[in-house]
Amino acid sequence: MNYILFDDPSIRENLLPLSYTRPVAQMRVGILTISEKWEKYLNTKVYYFTENYLQEKFPMVVGDHNIFINGAVCPTPELVKEIKKLKDGITLVQGDLIIAYRIQPSSKTKSFDEPLTVIRNVWDIFEKNGSELRKDFLLVKGRRSSDKIKDKHTVVYNRKNIFLEKGVKMHGAILNAENGPIYIGKNSEIGEGAIIRGPFSLGEGGAINMGGKMRGDTTIGPFCKAGGEVSNSVLFAYSNKSHDGFIGNTVMGEWCNLGAGTTTSNLKNSYGNASLYSYPQKKIVNSGRPFCGLIMGDHSKAGINTMFNTATMVGVSASIHGLIIPEKFIPSFSWGGTKDSPKYELDKVFEVTERVMSRRNQTLTELDKKILLHIYNETN
Repeated sequence: MNYILFDDPSIRENLLPLSYTRPVAQMRVGILTISEKWEKYLNTKVYYFTENYLQEKFPMVVGDHNIFINGAVCPTPELVKEIKKLKDGITLVQGDLIIAYRIQPSSKTKSFDEPLTVIRNVWDIFEKNGSELRKDFLLVKGRRSSDKIKDKHTVVYNRKNIFLEKGVKMHGAILNAENGPIYIGKNSEIGEGAIIRGPFSLGEGGAINMGGKMRGDTTIGPFCKAGGEVSNSVLFAYSNKSHDGFIGNTVMGEWCNLGAGTTTSNLKNSYGNASLYSYPQKKIVNSGRPFCGLIMGDHSKAGINTMFNTATMVGVSASIHGLIIPEKFIPSFSWGGTKDSPKYELDKVFEVTERVMSRRNQTLTELDKKILLHIYNETN
């Protein structure tokens, strides 16, 4: 059987700017991306049905027998069983949500009534991160044994709930897994004096700097660097929040950087609901929830001592500088930090991005440039 994860158009729009540069199933929530979860549950490679300009980088391979699965839906054992026995002409649904179908959607439906995690909005990523961390921990760990904690000065609480991959470097840290599991990825590093409380995940090649305070429900993705204080936040991959300063209820895409002293507010002084920019409605709307920090698209960066207001939305490849408190919505390719900022010219974007990626031995490909060009033209 061939499995293809499709973008639900309305959900994809709600997940902008994070979905500008990836299919919905490439969102990271918990230890893994949604597509990585499906690959583990299905024990096979999955493909993508996404926007035309993304399709070359995230290919769709059609086989003789295909099942299309909503890329915003996180798998469960019960759901996988239902999908594997799905027959032609039947669409699996939950309410108004299409979960899966074979060949093409059909008016003949079958309802799936078990609980599901669906990433419909950007805030779902941090709100559901804790529960997905717990599920992913068991999925990734399986029957394997954790590597040993060799440093005698590292303090551990509830050791059985901590899993280390090979090659971890750790000195004089505190790991408290009493409230949830802690996963430490391959060849990652935890600096002296770092304090980590589960549920928590540090991806392959990632780093927690000296004295970093990592609160629960937090994911620091592969090859990310984190320091200061981080609470209930998700960094996808290759992004940096290395220095002192607080971020909470925040989602950062790939190749983002927060300068030293950068801090986010995640709760209004009034303790009322946070208002966040909506791409579908093209205006700031009530999110219906009190906690929301920074949502930042790929390749965006903030200068030192930037103070982000509660529920700030930043697009793709924005350079934020010269402002202590930027506006609550910063469009893609902004040069400064206001809605009226001049455009960050594309040749300069490519130059800086190539320089940043080369520091991690990565390359900005021609395909990546085509994707950024498309977003630039779409948002200009």
